[in-house]
Parts: sequence; C-alpha cells; structure tokens
Amino acid sequence: MMIKEVRLILGDQLYGGHSWFDKVNPEVLYLMMEVRSETDYVSHHIQKVVAFFAAMRAFAADLSAKGHQILYLGLDDPRNKQSFDKNLMWVLEENPEAAWAYQLPDEYRLDQLFMELSSQFKVSSRRVDTEHFLCERGAVKDFFVGKKQYLLESFYRNLRKQTGLLMEGSKPSGGKWNFDSENRQKYYGQVPLPPRLKLANQVDELLEMVRKAGVQTIGSIYNNQLEWPINRVQSLQLLEHFCKHGLPHFGSYQDSMSEADPFLFHSRISFALNAKILHPREVLNRVVQEWEDRPDQISLAQAEGFVRQILGWREYIRGIYWAEMPAYLESNALGHKLPLPSWFWNAKTRMRCLSHSIEQSLQYAYAHHIQRLMVTGNFALLAGIAPAEVDRWYLGIYIDAIEWVELPNTRGMSQFADGGLLATKPYVSSANYLRKMGHYCEECSYDAKSRHGMLACPFNSLYWDFHDRHREKLIRNPRIGMVYRTWDKMDSAEQVAIRNKASWLKEHLEEL
Repeated sequence: MMIKEVRLILGDQLYGGHSWFDKVNPEVLYLMMEVRSETDYVSHHIQKVVAFFAAMRAFAADLSAKGHQILYLGLDDPRNKQSFDKNLMWVLEENPEAAWAYQLPDEYRLDQLFMELSSQFKVSSRRVDTEHFLCERGAVKDFFVGKKQYLLESFYRNLRKQTGLLMEGSKPSGGKWNFDSENRQKYYGQVPLPPRLKLANQVDELLEMVRKAGVQTIGSIYNNQLEWPINRVQSLQLLEHFCKHGLPHFGSYQDSMSEADPFLFHSRISFALNAKILHPREVLNRVVQEWEDRPDQISLAQAEGFVRQILGWREYIRGIYWAEMPAYLESNALGHKLPLPSWFWNAKTRMRCLSHSIEQSLQYAYAHHIQRLMVTGNFALLAGIAPAEVDRWYLGIYIDAIEWVELPNTRGMSQFADGGLLATKPYVSSANYLRKMGHYCEECSYDAKSRHGMLACPFNSLYWDFHDRHREKLIRNPRIGMVYRTWDKMDSAEQVAIRNKASWLKEHLEEL
C-alpha cells in the first residue's frame, strides 16, 4: 500500500500514549533516525548517547510489534545521510505521494529547522503537539505578560489549582503551598539509604557502533552496562521503586550533598521524563497516591517537594525557554569571559566538592540539582566563567540535559546570565553553605573557614569578590543587602587581602 504520510519521531519523543499511535494505519510510515548532527553539536556523555539510541530502538521495536510501519536509520545504516533534513529528503523522494508530519520539537534550533524544511519541501506538512507537557509552550509568557520577572511560586500555585494536585477544594493540602523550608536537611545517615534498583542494559553493540563511527564523547560506562531506563517497563519500575523507598525521605534530603551514594533519595526518572517515556501527569498522580496511601510514613513535605519539581519547576523552565529564545542563547548580563578550567572534564582539582561532583558526573552522567547549582554552577559563577562554556558542559555531561531544560537552568538559575529574569538573586555561596549541606569540606585540602592564605577555600574569597566587582548591578537587590552591609563593615586590609586572593585564583584556575 502506498505511503500517504511520513511521520518523524525524535529521540526525545518516545511517548507511546500519543494519539498518533491510537490506530495502525498502513498508509503511515514512522521515521526515526540516529544522526551525527545530534551526537556532535556538543561532546555528550557516552551514557547519554547510548541511552537515547537504546531507548529509541526499544520504542521503534514496540511500535513495530503493534503493527506500525517503521523506518529506523541506525547511525551505521549505509542509507543514513546523518542529518534530519537530508534523510527526510530522500525518504520523501522515495514516497512521492506522501506528506510529512512531525511533533513540535522541544529545541528551538530544531523547531526553526523543521519550519524551514516545511517551506522548502514541495510536499505538504503538518505539526502536532507532543501531548506530553501539562502547559502549552507559551503558558509562562502569557501568565507573566507585562511583568519584568518570572516568579515560580505564583505560576506553581496556579498549576496546583488547575490540576487539583495536593489541593483540598481551593486550598492547598495541609494549609501551605510550599514546604521548601523543610527540604534542606543535611544527611548524616539518620535513616537508611534506599536500596539501589540496578538496571543492567547490556549495550556492547551500541558502544561499538558509536566508537567505530568516531563520535567524540565524554565520561565512562562501567562494564558496558547502562543503568538508566530505556523502555516503559524499566521506567515504571524505577518510579515504583522511588515511591516505595525514596519518597518517604525525598523532601527532607533533596538538597543534601553526600558521598555516601550518588543518588541518595532522588528518583532517577529525569531521563525517562525528558525522553517522554513517562508522562509527567502519571508520575505526579502516582507520587500523590503513594502519599495518600501512606500518610503515616510519608509526610506532606516529602510529596510536595517532589510535586514542586515536576509540576512547578519543569513546566516553568520549559515556558521560560520558549518565552526567551533565541536571545537566551546569548545572555551574559554579568559579562563573564573566563574559560572553563580543564579539570571540569577530568575532576582533577583539590577542591573536594568539585572533584567529587564532577567525578560522579563523569561516572554516572548524573548529579542532583544542588550539586549542579551550588557546587559546579556556584564555582563557575563566582569565578566569572563564560556562560556559553558552562552551558556546553552541562548540556553534554548530563543524561537528562536537553536544551529546553538545561539552558534556562544554566543561564538563568545557575549563572544569573539573564540578569535576574528567572532567579531573584544570584545563587552563590561561600564555603559556609557547602559545610551546612554536605560533608565535602571535612575531607578537603582547603580550609573552609579561611578567606585568604595559601590553603583558604577558593569559594570564600571568590564569593566576596563576586559581590564586590558586581556591586553596581546587585546593590539594589533587596535579597542580598546583608552581604554588602557585612562587606562594608570589614576593615580595608581584609578587603584588600580578599581581592588579592580572588585575583590570584582567577589567574590560576587550572592549578586549583
């Protein structure tokens, strides 16, 4: 039977519940492809490349088993032209009666590419929603129209009301919207860590294919086994495991930093969510149900802390991305220009917090949000690293990093490069916060209590120097007034010593 429509499915569009798949239509051909244009635009973690390819192949196999027609172009397929446009062109040429369709991409560059292709190709095209997110692309922009800043809390509360999640009529469950103040405990081993659900996807063939193709990657993969979910069964297993074992203490320790375990009480489902293997609504419903079923074991603070991440932050970040692109790619409000130190790629620094967070990232393609924000991101912001370099590192090293979620988190939340459009203040700290939320300082070569001197923790002088050199831009921010009052009370000799130390550090970043 002649193909009447070619439907393109991207590697982060693996949602089996999409209406496209409700019926098997022999006149529809689904096209999926592994292409160098996607593997090569930054240096990705090897686990990220392999996870996407493995998940794509599993999804294609599932569709095929249900009777859908699939054309899957592996990276080593001799027909593969290694880009979306070139592959689409020859597939449409081989199916001259076919129109083409695609789901809305979640990356601006692909959105622009597909709109351009739609005007270039001499066939009709149509685009449909991914049916994944809980909000439309423009929801954040519309919600904050006329405002100078995007405040998460008001957007989050509005979504709670719309969805009814953790609501009692028009009021929030428990009488509070937000339990963030209860989500900041340091982990001392007070409660046992959850048992690790080990997924062992053997990916020898994929690894050999990627290496043979010469794809440049970073990081490592132990014993050729991928511990991330690559299909719906594994993703649901991970979600269930989190609900039973991680959720009871998730909220309390979600900000804690520990070397006891790379995942602590976190869910490990971010890859499954961002590849759309899991739908956010089913995740939220399952977590809320677990809390309702076990209120004696799971406090509201644990459940709300998780709901806020998915319902609030994830939808909010995506909305900011579409509200601010493409200008967001160029944002650098503080004018930072220094190169990223080479030890970001090998973890060879004497700063224990950074060496551990980076080494963990290289080993697992994962670090939780506080390691990203208050360790690696904090250091890059204090040191004055160019946001574009920080951006490329985050986009490449983390398995869940797709531009729509990575860019606003990096440029806005982590690097304050948007000048405060997203964050109400720069998220920076001295060693004091690191000591409060983790154990890194106890095993570090540097002294967390010293501001200057040979062994003083670099975070301390860089913290004060950051505020000093950006005083004109930050002094009117009401959330950091105390910082300037403290700085101004220091004697001039102390200020000079701090500035000199910070200056030396910025000139010798490679040696830290």
